[in-house]
Amino acid sequence: MKNMLRSLLVGALLGSLTGQVVAADQIVFGIALEPYPPFSMKSGNGDWSGFEPELIEALCERMQAQCPLKEVAWDGLIPALQSNQIDAILNSLSITEERQKVIDFSEPYYQTPAMWVADRSRELLTTPEGLEGKLIGVQGSTSNATFAKTYYGKTSTLRYYSTQDDMIADLQSGRIDVMLADALTVEPILKSAAGAGLADKGLAPSDPLFGSGIGVAMRKGESALQQRINTALASLKTDGTYDRIRSRYFSIDISAH
Repeated sequence: MKNMLRSLLVGALLGSLTGQVVAADQIVFGIALEPYPPFSMKSGNGDWSGFEPELIEALCERMQAQCPLKEVAWDGLIPALQSNQIDAILNSLSITEERQKVIDFSEPYYQTPAMWVADRSRELLTTPEGLEGKLIGVQGSTSNATFAKTYYGKTSTLRYYSTQDDMIADLQSGRIDVMLADALTVEPILKSAAGAGLADKGLAPSDPLFGSGIGVAMRKGESALQQRINTALASLKTDGTYDRIRSRYFSIDISAH
């Protein structure tokens, strides 16, 4: 009887410790409530898909970690990270000097230029002088918004949007004159019925405000998690997993070299 009790106690203790290990090896990833096709898309039953949810799944499988997704409004992602509501953000967050003052990043996992888009019939010079007096649409809390505010904010009116879909709807209805958005998300739309009447009006020039690519964000000082994510990302790229995921959504190489 004593041996049996001892075995039960040991088993209970091991089970408790095992539970602690699993809990300690959970990394909660924040994902914006607002879908961002083809990077993130949400089905009617609440499941997430797209390039970034797939990449999170592969990344966490490589790290042997449990990685639930927590939905947060886009402009609340960094505050949620800083307040320990989430542990990481893999959601098209540009690595910029301003953000690096308050959070840390992994190595970049993709990069994309910014594209000006307007009605196909409009001739626009997309310099600050050329867009003087125009209504410019940008998605709020993005590097595109920072760029537009810095160079166009004094001579043009900026309108900020929570989702790209809302911004496109306003562009098509004439409520804004032009929009600035990530080329990778806009190009497929311009080729579809949803983008009828719109056209590429050129890429924004390279600028430090756009950052050095898109990275996984984490709280300041979490070097162990940063190294773990960097190692897993490198592994996904080396064995071709990253390219297999990427090719399902993009025909061009978007990886940051």
